[in-house]
Amino acid sequence: MIERQLDIKTRDGATTTFIVHPERNGPHPVILFFMDAPAIREELRDMARRFASGGYYVVLPNLYYREGVMEIGPLGDAAVRERMMVLMNGLTIEMVMSDAEHLIRFIDADPAAKAGPMGAVGYCMSGQFSINAAATFTDRIRAAASMYGTFLVTDKANSPHVVAKKAKAELYFGCAETDRWAPMETVEALTRQLLADKVTAEVELYPGVEHGFAFPQRAAYDKAAAERHWERLFALYRRNLG
Repeated sequence: MIERQLDIKTRDGATTTFIVHPERNGPHPVILFFMDAPAIREELRDMARRFASGGYYVVLPNLYYREGVMEIGPLGDAAVRERMMVLMNGLTIEMVMSDAEHLIRFIDADPAAKAGPMGAVGYCMSGQFSINAAATFTDRIRAAASMYGTFLVTDKANSPHVVAKKAKAELYFGCAETDRWAPMETVEALTRQLLADKVTAEVELYPGVEHGFAFPQRAAYDKAAAERHWERLFALYRRNLG
């Protein structure tokens, strides 16, 4: 694997971005990997490496760069959790879409990245960003996934359940059965709207698990469900990106 960490210019500064892809047989299809609320950490870099092991060029940007924050520390600390909530609530879909536009420009100039269809994935707070990326960059994002995403059904014009119909991508929503951030009523409302709008999407409920089940370092980690999510995502990207 080839790994790099570099600052990519954006409208609001520069986001420190982890990029990983296979050394040979490129160029490689691209996956935009949007971080979750606890910020960049080795756990996410390892997940990016796993995506890359499937033959993908993976881009993991730091979304908190506007606040000068890269890593925030262990969630067992109450002060860290409070800081995380402030950072998460200060981030908007508009900000992340602006970042994504600049990331795509960088990607398009890198010969290791394959031109054409791209994928996106977001966990927790970033499920909304992945789906909005598909609805914004319709000619590029052709496969987008939200894993136990939050804020999927809101009263905003850019709520994922509203904008999903704009996407030309195949969408996948993996939802935990027990999730106070996305309770069953949210999952049901999301499913109804996607069906009503005839969106090419799947909403899959992962039974017996909680929010965060795919993260190896989280207390909610469930190996069987996590492996199932990897199977689903790799299948999604193979169908749409190659």
